Amino acid sequence: MRCRFALLLTASGLGPAAAQTPPGTDVFVATVTGSGGAWRFGPARNLTARQGYDNQPAFTPDGRGLLITSVGPGGPNGTTQADIVRVDPTTGARTPLTETPESEYSATPMPGGREFAVIRVETDSTQRLWAFPLTGGAPPRRLLERVKPVGYQAWLDAGSVGLFVLGSPATLQVADLASGQARILLSGVGRAIHKVPGRRALSITQLVADKTWWIIEVDPASAATKPVARLLDGAEYYLWLPDGSLLSAKDNVLYRLTPGRDSTWSAIHTFPGVTGISRLALSPRGDRLAFVADDGKP
Repeated sequence: MRCRFALLLTASGLGPAAAQTPPGTDVFVATVTGSGGAWRFGPARNLTARQGYDNQPAFTPDGRGLLITSVGPGGPNGTTQADIVRVDPTTGARTPLTETPESEYSATPMPGGREFAVIRVETDSTQRLWAFPLTGGAPPRRLLERVKPVGYQAWLDAGSVGLFVLGSPATLQVADLASGQARILLSGVGRAIHKVPGRRALSITQLVADKTWWIIEVDPASAATKPVARLLDGAEYYLWLPDGSLLSAKDNVLYRLTPGRDSTWSAIHTFPGVTGISRLALSPRGDRLAFVADDGKP
């Protein structure tokens, strides 16, 4: 199993050293309140607090669960096997959802609320998009046969999905589930892919001519692009807040920017005792923020 874990980590840009030993990360959660653009965050609580890799959080449609990728001691399948675990954001209770011979990553609820999609590293090391039932009781199914190697996903609707596809360069593609076909929309992209709230559009990071990363909006029908904002220096991830602003993080500080209004990111909250914030996830109601950071117990 170590070779399949190494494939995904190396291809995703974490490097050969990370492929040998999964980086130690935990998933934290904080309450969120806000009105009139004044966002406030409660203390960060470590939901995983164990040795190993807990990462890639995504809230379930009802907001009462977090789907995370889990690797390491105490995980469902041992120290090098990647599986999806459901974590209760209130109690931290863990429920394994995939205990398979393959590795699964990047769980994302699918439209309809009955299934979640994952990037499965198959027995021959091919990375494809698969679906699992949220409540169990049915076997998983492969969603796209010909689109590979897939790294990350963002769903537009029940029949179409935006994909980060590994390669030199990596590409943003949009796939139609009925036909199994995918089209390239943009090249030279990063891993942070989202559906833009309120519009049938995708956003993703792209390295532009001046060697800086920008958040780019892409029309999946025409492939037309629009720059949204320069990404915060030193950051890789971001998310959309319900008011149309953007949230990003660096070290232990959250930053916010409203496209079309702000020219720079503004620091809005610091989490004491936390280091290395990376991935971010917001609950469907916008009342909880989950994020990934270095192992620790603030």
